[in-house]
Amino acid sequence: MEFEGLAEGWEVWSVETTKAVLGFRPDVFDSHEFPPECLPTIYVTKGKRDRRPGRDIPDPDDPWYVTLYLEPDVNLDPRKYESQEQAVSGAKSVATEFTRGEIAYHDLYQVPRPDYFDKLDELTGN
Repeated sequence: MEFEGLAEGWEVWSVETTKAVLGFRPDVFDSHEFPPECLPTIYVTKGKRDRRPGRDIPDPDDPWYVTLYLEPDVNLDPRKYESQEQAVSGAKSVATEFTRGEIAYHDLYQVPRPDYFDKLDELTGN
């Protein structure tokens, strides 16, 4: 998976055959000022991310998913794609939308984090 042309602030953290992880501004969300789980991440996965043991190998017929996480239990609904190429393009689109402030991440929280929102708003132009 290649992520050339990734939106500003996003970095590729890891790439495997069936999964990639992108992180947003690790220089800012570095676990000193904000908890480490607050690092916005995008997961590109073959099949849905599954925490059940024994489901590490996706089925070849599984679609690809792109999911933006603001924290482990706070995420934008996964976007589904039929191919790896489409999922990579989709991940780049999600990264761009996020960076431009086009994703309403405040709405994803039941319990807001005001300081965190302030910093995200500053970085995304909201």
